[in-house]
Parts: sequence; C-alpha cells; structure tokens
Amino acid sequence: MKRDIIISALLNQVQVGIVEDGRLVEYYLERDCKDRLESNIYKGKVENVLPGMGAAFVDIGTAKNAFLFLADAAADLKIGESIMVQVSKEAVGAKGPRVTTKISLPGRYLVLMPCQDHIGVSRQITDGDERLRLKEIAEEIRPEGCGLIVRTVAESCTRSELQEDLTELLEEWSCIKKKYKGKSSSPLLYQDFDLVHRILRDLYAAENTKVVVDSAELQNRVEEDLANLGVKEIAPVELYQGKVDLLTHLGFRKELERAGNNRVWLDCGGYLVFNQTEALMSIDVNTGKYVGSKNLQDTVLKTNLQAAQEIAHQLRLRNTGGIVIIDFIDMSDPNNREAVLEQLAMSLSADKTRTNLLGFTRLGLVELTRKKTERLLSHVLEVDCPHCKGRGRVLSDETLAFQIAKEVNSLSLENTETISVYCHPAVAGFVIGPRGSNLRALEKHTGRTICVHGDESLARQDYRVQSCSID
Repeated sequence: MKRDIIISALLNQVQVGIVEDGRLVEYYLERDCKDRLESNIYKGKVENVLPGMGAAFVDIGTAKNAFLFLADAAADLKIGESIMVQVSKEAVGAKGPRVTTKISLPGRYLVLMPCQDHIGVSRQITDGDERLRLKEIAEEIRPEGCGLIVRTVAESCTRSELQEDLTELLEEWSCIKKKYKGKSSSPLLYQDFDLVHRILRDLYAAENTKVVVDSAELQNRVEEDLANLGVKEIAPVELYQGKVDLLTHLGFRKELERAGNNRVWLDCGGYLVFNQTEALMSIDVNTGKYVGSKNLQDTVLKTNLQAAQEIAHQLRLRNTGGIVIIDFIDMSDPNNREAVLEQLAMSLSADKTRTNLLGFTRLGLVELTRKKTERLLSHVLEVDCPHCKGRGRVLSDETLAFQIAKEVNSLSLENTETISVYCHPAVAGFVIGPRGSNLRALEKHTGRTICVHGDESLARQDYRVQSCSID
C-alpha cells in the first residue's frame, strides 16, 4: 500500500496527515508536545484506594490525580506508597488521566514490556511464515522476565536489526529505573517523543512511504530523525513551497470538514448519519437520493456495501473509540447481510487500531468495538458551542420571545414606568408581533410602556430586559 506522510508546522502547532492510496485516513494535531501525557512514565504516589470501585487515585504531579484500575496494578496498593505508572489515556473533561503499571517502551521495530511475559507480532503482518520467523527471533532475544511485541515496520527485518533496537530499549529502561530509585524532585521519569518523531518511528517504511513537508527546517528535521532511527534507504523528503496551505493544496481540508459533519454523503447518493454520545457512536444508513436501477434489494445492498466502506474510513479518520452501533438498511436476504459484514470486516482490516466486529444483533443492528487511543477528531479541532453548550440545538425565536415576555411581566410588578428590551432583530420581531399586536397586548397586560430594541450585535440567544424606576 502506498502511503504519504504530510507534515505541516506553523508556530507551535504541528499537523500530520496520513494518506493511503490518495485518501486521508488519519489526522494528528499537536500544539505543544509538553502538554501531552500519553505514554509518559511517572513516579506516582498513591493518594486513595477504593476497592469498591476497583480503582486507585495516584498523584503524578498533574492538576488532577490519575485513575488506576486495581486490575492494572502489579500488587496490592497502600496509601502513601510510591509506584511507577504510565499514562494510557489523556485526561478528558472532568476525568484525570488514566494510568497503568504495565509499562511499555516503543522502539522502531519492537515494543519492550518489562515485567510482562508475553510475545506478540503485529496483526498488520499477515504473512504466516514471516509472523512465525519474527516470533522465533523475538523469543530468542527477549530478556528473561520481559515481553516483546514485534511492530509492523519490523517486517523483513534481520535478527541483528531487532537486537540493536532491543539494546537501545533496555538502556532506556535502565535509565528509567535509576530515576525511579533516585530522589529527583520531578515525578516525570520518561517523556515520549514529539508527534513528528512518533509518526516516523511508527509508520515510515522506505519502500512505500513518501514524506511531504512545508518548510526547509522540517525537511532537515525529518531527514535527521530517519537517520537516527536507523532507516537505511531514505527516500527524498519532498518540500512544498506553494502559497496555499499544504493540506488545502492537497484537498484534505475538505476531508476534515466532511469528517466533522453529522451527515456524510456516499458516492451512490445515499448518506450516513453519525451521532456521538458519551457511551457510544451510532450510525444510520439511508438510501437518500439513490433509487437504483434493478429492484429494491439490489438498491439496498449497493447502498449498504458502499456504506460499510465509508464507515470504516470515517471511524479511522474521526478516531472513534468504544462501542459503535450501525443501523444498515434492512436486508431480508441472509446472503446480502453476510456480504455487507464481509465488506465491513475487509475495510476495517486496514485500520491499525484494534477493532472487534460482533455482527448483527437480533434487532438487525451491527455491533463493533474500536480501541480508544487518541482523542476524537472533533475534540481536537472543535470546542462546545458557547450558545448551545454542545447540545447542537438552541431555543427558537418564538421561545425566546416568550421568555422575554415573562421577564417583562415580572419587572412590571416592581415600581417601574418603562421597560426596555434589547435582543436580536429576529427575536424582536416575535416580541412585537404582526403590526405590533404582541407588544400592545403586553403593554395592556402590564400597564407599562415597553420599548423593544433590535440589536444586530447581540447573538440570537442573548437579550437584556431593563427597567426605569418611577421617582
């Protein structure tokens, strides 16, 4: 598979797009690598142990204590004791970061797991003979009491290349242990590399990867990082010098905008509706404008097959994690249902993040899970709307006008002569009513003079009701 790595940097912001076969499949944004906690290793202090929740809270020097599942702890914990933990999930909202005692150190070809007796090979390596070869090498070189995972980029690597990578990881682990036993004032024992280095380390393969950057400084940085990673055959790093933003020039801004919409159109004319809740993502498939040419079942099947491909792509680009429920258009033919499941499974196989496709439920919905890794794309690029508070809906103009009328009525009970209302012109129109009928009725009801001012500078949901006291 041909892969392009697009890197753009401006001020303290770095953007990385992963392009496979000409389409944007992953997007990363890092504004300041110092703010990133995931994969960092800390010397923490146990602040609280809650057996009823199966959890403990650990102070790692961040604003909020980290959350540790007791199942992830190597031994029983006591309040006040020191413990080595690694951040497995960033803090989200009111929740602090999640940590684990199961440490893992990623290298170029291997992941070292101290104190874990496990050997694994990346599922992205599909050739059975190659998987067996790599597993045998990993068994031979792994230190006693440690586990190893062979990464995707290790495919076709020699024993000496894997051994060299392991040696560097063991040296890093030795430094971490020394810091943990020392008396440093900082709880941070290990900080993962920045976004550019991580992407090159994890995804670059010389034979099928092209890197495009938008500055000479980035070009030099990428070439140096690849050399330090031990990449033998480094393809030329392409420098883009156009006037238009690199991602816009390549057409990927539209892909990001599309991934930010609840409704995504399919090429056939059907469409998908995405709804993200705290617990799960639900996806509804509709035929939309597509009417087909043969019969209803053929139309439904073609829509669902195309939807399965697009859903797999959107889950990856949006970085959706957790439970996903898909409501495909009803199919009466079991063979058609099986074909759609096969298409979905095949499309999901390109995703390096682990997914588990559970199939159709008794209600005809498809269930799957996708491992939570980085933050949702929407959380990276967007914030909750200050007007709707993230709900996606706001009060109608008529409802706002009725609220204003209630406040005017309340103020009329005080010692006032004139009441002034300041609101958006569209809302003011409902307060005044056709030919002033609502305003006259309100003045008659309250016995007060009411002045309504339409103000374009006010947001639709904002208004002020003020009174003038009688001397």
